[in-house]
Amino acid sequence: MIKKTLLLSFSLSALLGCQPQPEIYSANGTEQFTHAQQLTQAKLDNFAKSLKVEFELVTNVADEKCDKAKHDGLCYQGRLNFTAQEDFPDRDWAIYFSLINPVQTHSSGEFTITHVNGDLHKIALSDSFTGFKAGETKSLDFRADFWSLSETDLIPNYILTVDETSALANKGNWQARVIESTRTEIDPETGLEIAPFVKEYTQVREQFKRTDTDQTQWATAAALFTRYDGQQPSRNDLETSLIPTPKSISVDSAAPTLDLSKGINVRFNQVDAGSVHTALERLAMLGVKQTESGVPVLLELHNNLDGSSDANTKPISGAYRLQVASEEISISASDSTGLFYGLQSLAGLVRIDDLTAQPVTIEDEPHYDFRGMFVDVSRNFHSLQFLLDLIDQMAAYKLNKLHLHLADDEGWRLEIPGLKELTDIGSKRCFDLSETTCLLPQLGAGVDSNSDVNGYFTVAQYQEILKYAGERHIQVIPSLDMPGHSRAAIVSMKRRYDNYMQAGEQAKAEQYMLHDPNDTTVYSSVQYYHDNTINACMDSSYAFIAKVMDEVKAMHNEAGYPLTRYHIGADETAGAWVESPKCQAFIAANDALAKPEDLVGYFIERVGHILADRDIEVAGWSDGMSHTKVENMPEVVQANAWGVLFWQGHQTAHQLVNQGWEVVVSSPDVMYFDFPYEPDPKEHGYYWASRHINTEKIFNFMPDNLPAHAEYWLDREDQPYQSDDSLRKDDQGNVLHGPMAQGKGFVGIQGQLWSENTRNDDLTEYKIFPRLLALAERAWYSPEWALPYDHSGQVYDRQSQKISEQQHQLRQQKWRDFANTMVNKEFAKLELANIHYRIPTVGAKIVDGMLHINSIYPGLPLQYRVGNSTWVDYTAPVSVTESEVWVRAKAITSDRAGRALKVQ
Repeated sequence: MIKKTLLLSFSLSALLGCQPQPEIYSANGTEQFTHAQQLTQAKLDNFAKSLKVEFELVTNVADEKCDKAKHDGLCYQGRLNFTAQEDFPDRDWAIYFSLINPVQTHSSGEFTITHVNGDLHKIALSDSFTGFKAGETKSLDFRADFWSLSETDLIPNYILTVDETSALANKGNWQARVIESTRTEIDPETGLEIAPFVKEYTQVREQFKRTDTDQTQWATAAALFTRYDGQQPSRNDLETSLIPTPKSISVDSAAPTLDLSKGINVRFNQVDAGSVHTALERLAMLGVKQTESGVPVLLELHNNLDGSSDANTKPISGAYRLQVASEEISISASDSTGLFYGLQSLAGLVRIDDLTAQPVTIEDEPHYDFRGMFVDVSRNFHSLQFLLDLIDQMAAYKLNKLHLHLADDEGWRLEIPGLKELTDIGSKRCFDLSETTCLLPQLGAGVDSNSDVNGYFTVAQYQEILKYAGERHIQVIPSLDMPGHSRAAIVSMKRRYDNYMQAGEQAKAEQYMLHDPNDTTVYSSVQYYHDNTINACMDSSYAFIAKVMDEVKAMHNEAGYPLTRYHIGADETAGAWVESPKCQAFIAANDALAKPEDLVGYFIERVGHILADRDIEVAGWSDGMSHTKVENMPEVVQANAWGVLFWQGHQTAHQLVNQGWEVVVSSPDVMYFDFPYEPDPKEHGYYWASRHINTEKIFNFMPDNLPAHAEYWLDREDQPYQSDDSLRKDDQGNVLHGPMAQGKGFVGIQGQLWSENTRNDDLTEYKIFPRLLALAERAWYSPEWALPYDHSGQVYDRQSQKISEQQHQLRQQKWRDFANTMVNKEFAKLELANIHYRIPTVGAKIVDGMLHINSIYPGLPLQYRVGNSTWVDYTAPVSVTESEVWVRAKAITSDRAGRALKVQ
């Protein structure tokens, strides 16, 4: 039936079912719906199940519709396509979804988008919405900050709900639902999370590159083949290869190998068996068990392992001497940690398919005292079992610091006796806009407060982690981020305030308040929160911190592993407190403070002394710690240097070293394991500092000489850069930057795994392994190919050539040896421990009808498939005639496969 052009909107009375609804027509005169019924929960549920949502990246090229006042006018254009499978004329519904960067503008039409907080956005219906007919697709174009270069930018679990601003919202107990088409799936072959609602990105500049000058190359099968082609074979002997590489090793090639298949018989010689029992457990897992008839293993403690008679020489913790002879094994060390590492090296010599050991003598000690791994369980929670498995592998490769990130904006993950709201509210994300039962559903958390991304560690579980780590000679450094990145704590303490005020107990309500209710400051954190910063001007904020510290310290003491160092975070505090009446009064009364920006340093200094009063050393990220005055800080301070190298990040790191602090290198462009392995939109991870951090890049790191990487690394657009490590002063003679002083250096390095888009344990392990092995290599062993640091200061770029060609060649050869050891020795051990390590994508090329495949890892099983046929093992070039050919690698001992690439 054709009618004249007319668009009738729903009236409130029609929505509430008070009168028959009129017929609805589109603007072009097409009949749409008749007699639409009132929206019900059942209809909402059905729509959530049937609505097909698709995200489509239109372009990363900024245009005139980008906000010129933000980020130099940079934005990308995305498109959301909504396809109804059935008629759905109803109004008064909305969709909430997460997007990494906030939407700047959107196209006018039937939908609107507003930014809520953090990454959370709301799609509502405009007055021109005409309802859906079955099979109809409606699109919503928007522009958001910066770029989208990875399909994993798109966060899943869009939420369909009744619009809280509608009159219908107060009618009944509405339940929000996740739109089924926006859920992720697990690839059955790789075990990786995939998002079917994201349309594949392509290799065109508009979708793959930031700018017209971006030189990044997509890691296609052809590109990888070229990269791997012509590599020289490894030269190392697997029987005597170890990860991490020992300081010295001599091999008795004339002696017969030692058969360990019948086990070992450990002679403890007054050594505490408990200090090494977990290393013996690992040997048993590999097949080398303790038996009466086993090969004798003699353990012995020596105060002067190196034979020195100098009583003033402090032994190096973890140093050891391992001798494998034809009939027995002996391990000596200056401490139990050294004996533990000696046994781990014995386990490293063993191949699980051949339980023998070549007679060797190893003299070994760590290059760095601090050999760390950071794991974020706050953004998305990760299980207790995951952490225990990680600790096992850290110990196996001689890492000794677990930096455990337990609280951030999106979650508080540790039970604190006396502050139950922290876990009752702060450990959960669900759909509750009032946040009376949980936090907002940031990061695509969905509606279920019991999902795997939610949770916390009880006191008993945390103490289990402490004991498990301590038994493996690993120190746990807890982190509950503050004053920024503290939204979970702030919201939780707001609920505590509300509860006590309702009970008429004002003093208790205000005891641990973290926000000034009258603060009208408008600010946005790096993650786009406007309310995530603890107020630095309130005594209640510091009372809260003291309470938390006392409880955490008590947990450590009870577990038998005292809390000696705590990481406060202190990073990314952006623009808070300016309009806080409490801060305005506080600054006016404090002569040392002139402006709100001074409060960051004040906060860190005050918290540092709260910790020092409890015999706890303070640690924090370099940007926040740089706001402090050295004279106001405790004697021992750890700073994690996370400045990007191609943005001159070494300069802050050197400044902090020169002022006497313990600096741990945590450079994002090589040490952030949440970044992609390769530049491919299907690789998981953020990429703001690098689009490819593969295991080889970590192996190639020279942490003692940060600026020198400009000679052989590129920036985030794969373009050359320059590092200036020379002494520079301003016109007044003030030092702007300069080299590290003679005799000074870093105390260690740390790998980082942030978990914003890492939603399950397998994906977490995929990002950490095998990169953790290269981290351990660089933390333990200083390679002969590394360029020594020049304390006189230098400027480095592609032309400076301080690194010789021989050093470059040696580095490349040592990487191939390392890769050979990983794939043919260590991967099988990871699989035995059920570690979901990354199986690499492989290179392939078709030449004259013959398929050639290669890999970064020699000896890794390779396969190919033509069309949709079954996978076939590849051992040599093979003839292919089909137009569609796929290639992949397989695990060493399991059926798990790496991500397949199509041969172009």
